[in-house]
Amino acid sequence: MRQLRYFIAVAEELHFGRAAERLGMAQPPLSRAIGRLERKVGVQLLERTTRHVALTPAGEVFLRDARSALDTIDAAVRRARHAGRPERRLRLALKADHDAGLLPRILSAYHSEDIAPVVELVHGAVGEQAPSLRDGRADVALVSGPFDDRGLDHEPLLTEPRLVALAAGDPLAARPALRLADFAGRRLPSGTLVEQSGLLSGLLPGPPSSNGGPARRERVTTSQQGALDTTQILELVELGSIVWFPPASIARRYPRPEIAYRPVVDLEPVTLSVAWPQEARSRAVACFVRNATEVAEAARSALAAAPAHAALTAPAARLA
Repeated sequence: MRQLRYFIAVAEELHFGRAAERLGMAQPPLSRAIGRLERKVGVQLLERTTRHVALTPAGEVFLRDARSALDTIDAAVRRARHAGRPERRLRLALKADHDAGLLPRILSAYHSEDIAPVVELVHGAVGEQAPSLRDGRADVALVSGPFDDRGLDHEPLLTEPRLVALAAGDPLAARPALRLADFAGRRLPSGTLVEQSGLLSGLLPGPPSSNGGPARRERVTTSQQGALDTTQILELVELGSIVWFPPASIARRYPRPEIAYRPVVDLEPVTLSVAWPQEARSRAVACFVRNATEVAEAARSALAAAPAHAALTAPAARLA
């Protein structure tokens, strides 16, 4: 493992001096360690000159597999430490508020089971839930799709529309429904322009749209590092700095007079799924998955019994 970590550092830095500093060691023993690794593997992994370090084709392949091997070992260590804790816990990865309103009911049903251990919530940004299952930080996850499901099993729970959240005084808020193209020139919570985000595959970056939704000169920005939480996003929406496309359940959860929620007719819905590692054999995980799917089935039945237009139009109508 030590040799693999040494090699990855050199391969990423492509400089023995920087890699040694990163590893907290001197350069000569690092060079000797890489030489021993190459002799053990039987091929040259790095091309070295006095001015240049580069990966050989064999080194590129070895770097990919070395990273994967260390990730697997790190995940095994995390899972072993978790299994060895005196108190049994089920680690649930999720993004706060991205549970379609199901989490309280799922946990209530889950904790009614005799075998159910304490649930430890592992919060993260959107997109971090599936990796947390693979690297051993979580046992089960609520994931908004689509997502990378390599090495995971999953069951869809609930599909719901996404709305746009924008400042109530925005000219676009006067419309009952909108299209994604109306938001050309507007920024998302990530700071990315809508047309550069992949939502508008046919729209190239260019001047703001003049179809009733021109982008205004930015008057407020943020120096926040990392992902914004829901409260921060809503504050920036209120100030007219960004637009946001949350699931309808979040719109219902956060009604604000300064924010208008509107349907976007060509915006894909979002599906919430429960996911877990394929190799999982935990009774607690099976119990959670079973209860999550049962609660979601009941929620889908309730939605189907509601008026056909209610789920789509109620958030926009009530929260404008």
